[in-house]
Amino acid sequence: MFDGINLVAVASAAIASFIFGSLWYGLLGKAWMKAADIERTQTRPSPAILGTAFFCQVIMAFVFAGIIYHSGETSIRNGIISAVMVWVGIVMTTQIVNHRFQGKPWSLTLIDGGHWLGVLLLQGFLIGWLSY
Repeated sequence: MFDGINLVAVASAAIASFIFGSLWYGLLGKAWMKAADIERTQTRPSPAILGTAFFCQVIMAFVFAGIIYHSGETSIRNGIISAVMVWVGIVMTTQIVNHRFQGKPWSLTLIDGGHWLGVLLLQGFLIGWLSY
């Protein structure tokens, strides 16, 4: 079942997307805090939260590698196409619903959605490239 999943590609994708998240929210931190209506003191994650976030990136990369593999060909092209389709059809739809019910502003949806688009594109590229 997992014979077509390149674990080096999965690990690389997880590490790269974790770093990307740090950069993304580092650059957009003030706008994100305003949109999420939180204070700076609430944005310092504990080691447990960082560990959980990284673990989730590993799981995400592993499952995403399986999605790409099952699309018929593991390539950069399929990785990018899969990233866009998963982002539009699953990630953004769930974020839009959640943020609307939570009464959050569209700016938060765009910041968080942009993060997940970047993560999926990076993971799709790396999984496609390293598994090709």
